[in-house]
Amino acid sequence: MFFRLPPRVQRGAFLFLLGAALALPAHAQKGKKDNKNTPPPSGPQRLQPLYGGLTAAQAQQAVGANVLADVDRSFASRPEASKFFSNKGFEYLQENQPDTAIVRFNLAWVLDPQNPDPYRGLAVLLSRRPDASPEAVQALVLQGLAVAPTNPLLLVDAANTALGRYELSKKKKELQQANDYVQRALLADSTSASAWQTQAHIHYYQENYAEAWKDVRKGQSLSLASLDFQFLTELMAKMPDPEGKFK
Repeated sequence: MFFRLPPRVQRGAFLFLLGAALALPAHAQKGKKDNKNTPPPSGPQRLQPLYGGLTAAQAQQAVGANVLADVDRSFASRPEASKFFSNKGFEYLQENQPDTAIVRFNLAWVLDPQNPDPYRGLAVLLSRRPDASPEAVQALVLQGLAVAPTNPLLLVDAANTALGRYELSKKKKELQQANDYVQRALLADSTSASAWQTQAHIHYYQENYAEAWKDVRKGQSLSLASLDFQFLTELMAKMPDPEGKFK
């Protein structure tokens, strides 16, 4: 949703900001360790992802007993409340209210550290900050994968991150890693339009243009909004649309 591939001229820089290539569950625990070692961006603590590196217990103290008590009175459970506030975070993110969004995501994390949505939302927000380090963004995505290793959105994020690294380095291992991630994403959700479009980019770099066209059409059938028209122009330059719909 929020990590959709931007136009190719922007994608490399955008995805590079997401950090180094990600690992799946075998390396998931490293996310927490890296996060502690990464200096948070400057600013008020409440506007820093995960309160600037506080532990869950410290973050509960930062939120305050009164707020937590109000939440407990208003929701059947803290995981339910966490979902509510993470959804609100994404709403504010769409409305371009980053400060309000980060407060909601942080609260959602405090209420349920096993909810993957706050990590993903915070990673998106952090990637847009000029003072953010790639390592800090990477750590958030890793933590999301740690609690939800089969989450298709996070897996597509990870695939796009590896693909962005390939665009900069041209190292085949990055392209293979991107493919591994997107295959896991499609295994988790074969109806993910963004995963199919990411697969199309991977096939493009593998010079398998016929398969790239099939991926594009599959993604298009699921969501027209998934189409990257700049990518289509570049794909057509390599191989005209076999069905003649794009010219």
